[in-house]
Amino acid sequence: MRSRAIEEYKSKLSLSDRQEEILIGTILGDGHLEKLYTPELSRLKIEHSYKQKEYVDWFYQEFKNWIRTKPKQKIKKVWGKIHKNYGLTTYGHRLLGNFQKDFYRKKKKVVPDDLFKDITALSLAVWFMDDGSIKSNKHKGVFLNTQSFSKKDVKTLQDILENKFGVTSSVKKDGIGEQIYLGGNSGERFIKMIELFVIPSMRYKIPRVLRLTELPKE
Repeated sequence: MRSRAIEEYKSKLSLSDRQEEILIGTILGDGHLEKLYTPELSRLKIEHSYKQKEYVDWFYQEFKNWIRTKPKQKIKKVWGKIHKNYGLTTYGHRLLGNFQKDFYRKKKKVVPDDLFKDITALSLAVWFMDDGSIKSNKHKGVFLNTQSFSKKDVKTLQDILENKFGVTSSVKKDGIGEQIYLGGNSGERFIKMIELFVIPSMRYKIPRVLRLTELPKE
């Protein structure tokens, strides 16, 4: 599209309820909102290991009207080692700029005041697919890797999980911050809420003891 045509197209863009729920989940996870030349504009950047290609392709299908070009492979060389990633970038837009204002302070992610009313089970599923992990396939416990958030925001996220979704949690510290840990019955309740939203290629993140439908052994 030519520049004028692109701007006209962008002026008609809107976020569906489903897209907003997914957007919230990925911002809590690995998604990054990047400010553009005009402070009011931001674009969403998604990048994962190439092993997560199916997940990025799923995201592309969900946000296809917001993305000009298909996901691309990216090759990075870090300390002499080749890393193959796969990602996409949306159009820059004021609607995304609004999310950037809510979720960022001085380039650091924060938990916005109104997250409680906006977050849904689909948001949790995307957050988990982005940034969740398991204790083991034999245990019900799951982690949400919240190390990029302040202790205060981690506590807010724990309160939301408990007061909106009935899921209690604890905090595990590692070298870079705090993880939210959902153990036992809480892990089971959490997985039951999100499992139907988890795409097939990401089901390895669900402990085998909690899967409603078993997949072939990895």
